[in-house]
Amino acid sequence: MSRPALLLMDFQNAHTSLVDPACLGKAAEALRVARERGGLVLHVALRLLPGHVDAHPGNRTFGALPHDRFVPGDPGAEIHPDLAPAPGEVVLHKNRVSAFAGTNLDQILRAQHVTDLALAGISTGGIVLSTALQAIDLDYRFTALSDACADPDPELHELLTRRLLAKRGDVATVGEWAATL
Repeated sequence: MSRPALLLMDFQNAHTSLVDPACLGKAAEALRVARERGGLVLHVALRLLPGHVDAHPGNRTFGALPHDRFVPGDPGAEIHPDLAPAPGEVVLHKNRVSAFAGTNLDQILRAQHVTDLALAGISTGGIVLSTALQAIDLDYRFTALSDACADPDPELHELLTRRLLAKRGDVATVGEWAATL
């Protein structure tokens, strides 16, 4: 029997300040719904090793980050308190863009009989897109929660949710997704 999973991705203090605060509220609503309805909740956050020894200096995304960012102890790397993990909820730390890269996310999802993913995250053009594309290759279905995803570039968010993600999976608001559970 399949169980739905909500992936809350990169809702870290440093990221939430870059996007419309309404996204955070919608992500909190999705989290409440998932918890109430017995969905699997997974929190995914960027965390690099001290000195960023796991970030290639030529990588445009991670190579340019200051070495004191997104390491253990960095307040900006903490998950926003409005989406704090509850006891027993899985927290995965990644060191690449996709939630699957460098984590055991696929193993956890398969062990929990998950086939359908709801994706919420910052940013739509980063972790949401990368995770959605990898999910397709791993034979998962996904719903991108359009109002619980955001990008520092609102036009890119609109393009991705209306065109690209909608061609490869489902795109719904948190309310629309909740009505299907």
